[in-house]
Parts: sequence; structure tokens; C-alpha cells
Amino acid sequence: MSNQAWLERSFNAVWHPCTQMKRHERLPIVPIASANGVWLTDFDGKRYLDGVSSWWVNLFGHGHPRIKQAIRDQLDQLEHVMLAGFTHRPVVELSERLAALSGLGHAFYGSDGASATEIALKMSFHYWKNSGQPGKIRFVSLENSYHGETVGALAVTDVPLFSSTYADLLKPGLRAPSPDARQAAPGETAADVALRAARSLENLLAKHGGEIAAVIVEPLVQGAAGMAMHDPIYLTELRRLCDRYQVHLIADEIAVGFGRTGSFFAYQQAGIVPDFLCLSKGITGGFLPLSCVLARDEIYQAFYHDDVARGFLHSHSYTGNALACAAALAVLDIFEDEDALAANRAKAEAFNARLAPIAARADVRHFRHRGMIWAFDVDTTRSDFALAYFSAMLKRGCLLRPIGKTVYFMPPYTLNHEEMDWLANAAFAALDEVQAGESAAADPTSLP
Repeated sequence: MSNQAWLERSFNAVWHPCTQMKRHERLPIVPIASANGVWLTDFDGKRYLDGVSSWWVNLFGHGHPRIKQAIRDQLDQLEHVMLAGFTHRPVVELSERLAALSGLGHAFYGSDGASATEIALKMSFHYWKNSGQPGKIRFVSLENSYHGETVGALAVTDVPLFSSTYADLLKPGLRAPSPDARQAAPGETAADVALRAARSLENLLAKHGGEIAAVIVEPLVQGAAGMAMHDPIYLTELRRLCDRYQVHLIADEIAVGFGRTGSFFAYQQAGIVPDFLCLSKGITGGFLPLSCVLARDEIYQAFYHDDVARGFLHSHSYTGNALACAAALAVLDIFEDEDALAANRAKAEAFNARLAPIAARADVRHFRHRGMIWAFDVDTTRSDFALAYFSAMLKRGCLLRPIGKTVYFMPPYTLNHEEMDWLANAAFAALDEVQAGESAAADPTSLP
């Protein structure tokens, strides 16, 4: 069947995520038939370089043979068993390895990133209740933060496009200023901005610490904020403040964990350990849904009691799925056996060189990079910039989805030099095309 046939069937049957479906009357959905490495292929045979790792999940590209083989091997042993009252080899081994890598203790599993956020928030709230401080019921998140779109996660998400419709469902939290380095005043460094934001957070904690359960943060990079990057000193200060005011620190590394920022976990660049660590996206290399929350042993012990009600009774049917855990173990093996972090450092240097012409453009602002994430803001009058740029890149055989007027790259770690050239050249040419064109009717939405 052709692209057109699958497009029509999908439009008539599938409600696509993060999408105003009427938009696809003029911007067709792209049907994908297969994928390999960094490439997606449609039903008409056209290829697209996946410059965003399919929403940041395919760390080692599509169809990685080691991950596929791990899933095949696990299929012959056990596909799934409920984790309430049962256990299995992959979930035990994965939990042990994640604990060793993170410096945290027991692992609790869910199905996706928003689930991980919900789990961490509930754990923190319940910990304080179990510990005789039931008044600690509020959460602090940063301006422009994103932590998922279920009800609890939306309450700590500061993206009005996603949250404002559901305001009446949400428990109001507290917002602290973002340490986004783009806010630097003349003469200020990224560290100065981070310290200024930390001082504002300290004022908030000093005033409300007795009622705050936790601060949740996206370490080093706030994704939906337009890849807003901050200096690691903010995390160092955040850890100090959370300790001082007896507040939990939740590190949401759903998007930035597993090497994406240059270290295995982003918070490690600040020399700290959080109280909770939320993981998902790249944990299985993009093969199967899985999320995980790791917590300090002290937190786990607060739930360990003869009273059933003091236990953490949250659950998901597919918690700790054996196939997903097997895929995650294969991802960890690739990191270890192929020294992926060192390989990424070399690739990042090479891709930086290829993006230099974009960084030098007069219409580009705040070109920034951390690990395997690149972003820049575009000085444009086009209200439809995100859609226009997305379309221009598809025409050139590349997948990039701008956030508002921010273009970002989060490619698979397997990107080679030829593919870097393809992506960088297409990104430059598409920017020329879009900037030369005329804006369509005003459209306030973007492409998360």
C-alpha cells in the first residue's frame, strides 16, 4: 500500500498525540514503513534522517541488533509476569545495575515518563506522611518546566498550552525561576544566572519549606522550554537547599538521562545525588515502553512496615515487563562494551564543527550545546515558523520538530559523519527557505 492509503486510514482511525488533528488537513501525516539506524523509510521509499531520535528515545538508532536479540532471547523464556508477589531475572538485574550507576536504592517501575513523575510525587508526599510530617504536601517546579501530561505531572508542568485547559483538575504548586542561561544580563555568565535563580528558590523554601514535599527539576536541560540549558552549579545549590530545608530533590531525567547530556546521568555533572530519579525514554533504546523511579534507601525504609497502608500501593499492569527490562539491560551493555560516552564526545565535537555555519548566522540566537543536544533560537517574524521549518526539513529528508522558534537536534548516538553532513546542510538550507518565505495565518501552537 502507498503512503496515501495509509495516511487516509490513519486519519480516519487514529487520534494522534500532541496534535490538533484538523492541522493534518494541510500538513499530511508521514506514514513510516520501516526504520534502520538513523533512518526512517516511508511506504513510497523516501527516507528521513531521524534528527530527534523519535521523541528522544532511540539512543542507538532504530533496529539495533543487540537490543533486538536481547528481546528475542527473552521471548523464549518469559514475556511478562505481574510484579506484585512475583519477580524475574531481568527486573532484578536491571534494578541492581541502575542502583549501582545512580547511587540510589530500590527501583519502582512504570510504563512511561509521566508515570514516573506521578510515582515520584506520590512517594515524596507519602514519605512525609509516614514520617510524621503530613503538612508537607506541596511541590515546587521551575518556570517553563515539563514533567508529563497526566494530572499530577501537569500540576508541576509550566506549559500553558498543555495545562491551562485542565487547570480546575490540578493541585496548584509553587514555581521557582528557571536558571535558563539565555536570561543572562550583559556581563553575566551562565553560573551567575544559576546562582541568581538559586537565591530566589531559597527565598521560596525559607517561606514555605514546612509545607513543601519536593522540588522537581530537569537537570541541565529543560526540554519543552526550548532546550533551556543551565550551569551545573544550580543543581549543587539545589541539593544544598533541599538538605537545609528538609525538602526532597526529584531529578526528572526522563529526557536527559542515559548519556544525553554527556554524563550517564545529568546530575552527576554537579557532583550530587538526588532523592528520587525518574527515568524513561532512552532506557530501552526506543524499543519498548518502560519507566523507572529510583529512591534513596531512607525513603524506601519509611514505607517498610507491618501496616499495609504505609506501603506504596501504586501499580501498573505492565510494571517491570520482562521484555522491556531485557531491552534496557542490552542498552546498558552497549554503553559499557562500546564506551558510548567517550564515542559521543568525539561525535559531538565533529557535529559542532558542522553546525558552525548555522551558529554564525545573523538570524540565529543563543546557539548552545550540551552532550548530544544542540539548539538555537531563530530571529524570525514568522508566526508559523515551527510548522514551516518542520515541513522544509521533511522535504529534505530529515525529521526535526522545532519548539516554537527554537530548532534543536537530539540525534541517535550512532549518527556518522556523512549523516552529520546531511543533517547540518539540510538544517541550514531549510532555514534559508523558511526565512525567505511568507508567514501563514497566525498559529500560536508549536511542535513539542
